[in-house]
Amino acid sequence: MPSHREAWQAFVATLTPGRIAVALGLAVIAALLLAPIFITPTPVLLGRTLFVGLLSLLAFAAAGQWPRRLPRWLARWFFQGVVVVAAVPAGTRLVYLVSVGGDFSSLLRSEGRLLGFMWIAGSGLLIGPLLAMGALYRQRDAEARSQALHFELERSELERRALDARLRLVQAQVEPHFLFNTLANVRALVETGSPQAAPVLGSLIAYLRAAMPRLQDQSASLGDELSLVRAYLELMHLRMPDRLAYRIEVPAALQTLRFPPMALLTLVENAVRHGIDPSEEGGVIELGGRREGGDGPVRLWVSDSGIGLSDTSASVGSSGTGLRNLRERLQLAFGSSARLDLTENLPHGLRAEIEFQP
Repeated sequence: MPSHREAWQAFVATLTPGRIAVALGLAVIAALLLAPIFITPTPVLLGRTLFVGLLSLLAFAAAGQWPRRLPRWLARWFFQGVVVVAAVPAGTRLVYLVSVGGDFSSLLRSEGRLLGFMWIAGSGLLIGPLLAMGALYRQRDAEARSQALHFELERSELERRALDARLRLVQAQVEPHFLFNTLANVRALVETGSPQAAPVLGSLIAYLRAAMPRLQDQSASLGDELSLVRAYLELMHLRMPDRLAYRIEVPAALQTLRFPPMALLTLVENAVRHGIDPSEEGGVIELGGRREGGDGPVRLWVSDSGIGLSDTSASVGSSGTGLRNLRERLQLAFGSSARLDLTENLPHGLRAEIEFQP
């Protein structure tokens, strides 16, 4: 239930300039229509109709807020209509009592004043309730639109929360997937007694210190992602210096774009694990990007010259956990138009391309 202060504020808010203008305009029209049949000067008649019109508007606004609670059987709109119907003759009577100095018996003895009272009150009773019903209809329509907007905002907020929760769930799957694969590479070096094990482990520790705080960073940029990719590729280059080379060419203008963390890294990791690592000759990984026009879609690609679309790599690359989650994350971040395509990289190798609209 609203407080007295809130009810008063709502009462004042009801007296909009538009409603006041309509009430005054109808009062002027009534005065002009009644002027030919009145012997009262037009300015006096106009003053009386203006007073009755404004009093009716005040009664309508007050009935919308007071009393604060009505019986269940009495609708607020009906109560407002009744109050307006009562306010019109009461206001007309008041202006005529002022004209006779408060002598009610003198008012009753004057046939002209009685006729004037009936004409003004009758006009008010015809126009006032219609005006009140129109105002109530517009008020109900505005409340319905406001409620619909409120429900839409609530629905949008719930969808946003569900989207955030879904994205956190997907990221929770991505993080251990990447970490365990990298640790498996380090373990392989240790088990074979490679002298590269210690430098690689040191690079891994330094990489994880930089990478882990960014995994949950929703404001991460493409530049941040490229920094992680460079660190990862340097780590893999230490592991197999004679079999892995890489190039990264992404325009600086694209590096400020918002980009989901670990997205490109998933593609690069797949290129190393399923393309370069199984190949006896090794290969080159190229990472590039461009934008179509000034505000067109952005394309990023990871291309490797590894073993290509063999049965094993195709199966892992197209339906593995990492790429399946990546497709979902891209659509959560950029909408349903975001795409991830895998194509053969002739003469051999694989090309993974991301397309999205920032």
